[in-house]
Amino acid sequence: MAQAKKILIYLFIVFALYTIITSPDRAGDLVRMAFQGISTAANGLGDFMTQIVN
Repeated sequence: MAQAKKILIYLFIVFALYTIITSPDRAGDLVRMAFQGISTAANGLGDFMTQIVN
């Protein structure tokens, strides 16, 4: 099980590097979308906590 997890992590890293090298514009777009999603989730969590406190 631990080896399978390690192999999947290595495969993900290789895939990420391949994507960045072959298509840097697309990779940048994906990173931007990921951070926008994280930001939206954090804002939603903040709004939820504010509503709980009030």
